[in-house]
Amino acid sequence: MNPDWPAPSPAGAPAGPPPATGAWREGDPAGRRRWHHRVGDLRLEGGGRLPGVTLAFETWGRLAPDASNAVLVLHALTGDSHVAGEAGPGHPTPGWWDALVGPGSALDTDRWFVVAPNVLGGCQGSTGPASPRPDGRLWAGSFPRLTQRDQVLAESGLADVLGIDRWALVVGGSMGGMRALEWAVSFPRRVAALLLLACPAVASADQIAWTSAQLHAIRADPHWRGGDYHDAGPGRGPHTGLGVARRIAHTTYRGAEELEARFGHRPQDGEVPRLGGRYQVESYLDHQAAKLVRRFDAASYVVLCEAMNAHDIGRGRGGTRAALGRVGARTLVAGVDSDRLYPLSQQEELAAGIPAADGVRVIASPFGHDGFLIETEQVAALVRELLEGGHDARGARELRGSTNSSNA
Repeated sequence: MNPDWPAPSPAGAPAGPPPATGAWREGDPAGRRRWHHRVGDLRLEGGGRLPGVTLAFETWGRLAPDASNAVLVLHALTGDSHVAGEAGPGHPTPGWWDALVGPGSALDTDRWFVVAPNVLGGCQGSTGPASPRPDGRLWAGSFPRLTQRDQVLAESGLADVLGIDRWALVVGGSMGGMRALEWAVSFPRRVAALLLLACPAVASADQIAWTSAQLHAIRADPHWRGGDYHDAGPGRGPHTGLGVARRIAHTTYRGAEELEARFGHRPQDGEVPRLGGRYQVESYLDHQAAKLVRRFDAASYVVLCEAMNAHDIGRGRGGTRAALGRVGARTLVAGVDSDRLYPLSQQEELAAGIPAADGVRVIASPFGHDGFLIETEQVAALVRELLEGGHDARGARELRGSTNSSNA
């Protein structure tokens, strides 16, 4: 077995070593993606400018003539713009919130125009470490540090180009929730309704510590090479480090009781742990790692994790309470009762500080932090609650008469 990359699961994972990066790159199938190319440089919060910014995005439904039906959906750390739809050329995984988007769903595409960008710094079509710089060379290890504010500023440019002055709803969970909150604080007049799922006002020491271990794992990989590995051959990227990072992260994403119920102390079929084999839970984590290294980029993982660590809604705004007080949107804040990474106490802080929030809605789930992705019926109920009454009767009639479920 090659020690430089995680062994694929015997059940259906591709054979052979993964490419150096799982990033989408020029020449790959576009899938449903469209692209927004920013005019001019993006001024970064930490200083300097980022030239040549491009955001990949996908849309569903049709924008109303007055642009009043636009919904912004923001993905978590290893997500992308492919919120709904099947896996296929250009899209390595099915839509990560497929049950929420489509005709008759909570985000009914016969009524709402849904927009999902791939985050700046990501690796599925937006500008990130695997992207070329204006001079043609890859950004790689020279890609600048970003914050959530940089990413939201880039997304505001996309909204401008689409003709969307005000979102009917901005929704996101985990890292996507951080950006959704940043949207509502940075651009309060552009967000009518806000759904924050399993996210904090500021990254905690515990969250930074878990992330730090993941970053050390990636940077300790001998194939990391300071982030300049993207043109290496298959199996020669920092897959071991990224795989270890995924194992750490995925453990924090799931609930302890769920892991015990699913795996307990049982060995993997055909293996004897006391003789060097694996327990079932180890095989599960190996499988998660093997999948991620084929669809993600280690340098993007580093950039996005650093941005999450930097998340502090009150930075430069007089503190958390003052910043949350700027949110004017109708707001629902929800957390997962078994989430040990982003505990309910963090959502309670958000709900207490946002003027239009009315307490924390609790998503009941054994799945831990990932519950916001898995418990789609509970999330759909929150989406419907926020959007109900968001249009007046005239506007609703107008939308029903002017939209369909086509992919715009």
